[in-house]
Amino acid sequence: MRLRALLDTDALGLKLLGGEGELDRSVRGVMTTDLRDPSRYLSGGELVLSGLAWRRDAADSDPFVRMLVQAGVAALAAGEAELGDVPEDLVVACARHRLPLFAVNESVAFATITEHVVRQVSGERAGDLAAVVDRHRRMMTSGPAGGGPDVVLDLLGSDLDLRAWVLSPTGRPVAGPKDAGPALPAEVCAKLAAEHLAATRTGRRAPHRVPLGGTTYSLFPVRGTGRAPQSAAGTGRDVRETVLSDWLLVVEADAGDWAEERLDLLYGVTQLIAVERDRRDAARTVRRRLAQEVLELVQTGAAPAEIAARLRVAAPVLLPGLGAAPHWQVVVARVEWEDDEAETGPVAQTLLEEILVDPLATGPEHSDRIAVAHTGEEAVALVPLPAVSTEHDGSETGILADALLESVREPLSAGLDGDGRVTLGVSAAVHSAEGLRGALEEARHARRVAAARPGRVCAAGHQELASHVLLLPFVPDDVRRAFTARLLDPLRDYDRRHRAELIPTLEAFLDSDGSWTRCATRLHLHVNTLRYRVGRIEQLTGRDLSRLEDKLDFFLALRMS
Repeated sequence: MRLRALLDTDALGLKLLGGEGELDRSVRGVMTTDLRDPSRYLSGGELVLSGLAWRRDAADSDPFVRMLVQAGVAALAAGEAELGDVPEDLVVACARHRLPLFAVNESVAFATITEHVVRQVSGERAGDLAAVVDRHRRMMTSGPAGGGPDVVLDLLGSDLDLRAWVLSPTGRPVAGPKDAGPALPAEVCAKLAAEHLAATRTGRRAPHRVPLGGTTYSLFPVRGTGRAPQSAAGTGRDVRETVLSDWLLVVEADAGDWAEERLDLLYGVTQLIAVERDRRDAARTVRRRLAQEVLELVQTGAAPAEIAARLRVAAPVLLPGLGAAPHWQVVVARVEWEDDEAETGPVAQTLLEEILVDPLATGPEHSDRIAVAHTGEEAVALVPLPAVSTEHDGSETGILADALLESVREPLSAGLDGDGRVTLGVSAAVHSAEGLRGALEEARHARRVAAARPGRVCAAGHQELASHVLLLPFVPDDVRRAFTARLLDPLRDYDRRHRAELIPTLEAFLDSDGSWTRCATRLHLHVNTLRYRVGRIEQLTGRDLSRLEDKLDFFLALRMS
């Protein structure tokens, strides 16, 4: 279709800001993005939709537009919902590079434009198939009240007598038909996701047909609306960019002998479901930005008070209605391809967001309590815990490394087989901003421990960096330093700000073998003052000085510091 046709469609709410002489350009697809550099996901001919979250100041506009032009996009449409009027510097940059620019009225959803373009580019279907697609389109573009992808799957059942489900790449059910019998068992979901990833990695032609337990399933990739439309013959871009993040449509039928029209319909349905995927990604923008800000503060050595302020902003977004400040855990993930030097941080970010979703949760919006940033080749998740309980053995509950991978190891191993690896590290829970830097280092070192193990998908937790491990001669010095920093940095920061002498008090308490009277006498303190200081030490570190294991950890940390 032509750009001119978009401008002539009043329902799309587009206003031309520049490029009057370029309106005969053809549009071959749509991509919604707020990435600073989306070029790797562009194949040419797209209408790019952007909320302009990538723009921090006027200097960002020209490089962004230049990248779009080099990728061969047809036009840029900028939403007015975030910043109001489209910035003048973006208008000037588009004029300089002869890129048509539209403003999208804040009352019009990007999904409405996407659906219109996808429908026009794909062409109208004939007869009853066209009616089915149109009904799906109207349901999908009606917003949350329309029921999302579940309604599309219900219509597949009612109109074409097909049972279908949408799964994440890890096999988690995202959507399924209502009142269509029992849900797919978890082990079947995992096997189907594994078959899909393996088939995609080896370049096999879709749909992928998988016989399981006497039933044949057909698997259709669900890819972002910014890519070229799916076809039975198309293989798209380098699969390593999306193989670990794309959803899949599972149909309980053998598509091997289907007519071309029926296959085209299912590919059209995947495009409709991809709109829901794009909505989910757009909803994650705020959480990703919060995580990125906290990560930058931690890595640049910002004051704990500044980090704490950002955490207070993040807490109500990630845990709405929470009264008290939560505890936090840090999870670090890395995706590595043996023969690829490209930045893998965005791939790891999307994958980590999926891995951290409760495997028993269904639906596309269950990751709204996770904030994941990426830097270079790794992704970093900031996970809030509304409360940290203590088990009978004194260990704290929260995210455990082994449990994290239990339900996703099989499909991910299949998707990585040949040349890929995923490694994760999980920190202990921290109770304040002072402990966040140590938690980040601890998670990174745990990931390195996981990377030293065999296997395509590996994880390690903070428990594996316990004090007795640090006594082993082959443990690197930086692992020892991270352990010491996580345990003692909160006390040092507190002493520096309040002159509380917690470190000397801790040393004296350990030297006195935990005797309150002897320690108080040694420090010339009242016993109640000593108890207050020890209580503060336990509060800041999450440790219990009545436990032998915690005393040993403090003793070793002090000796190694």
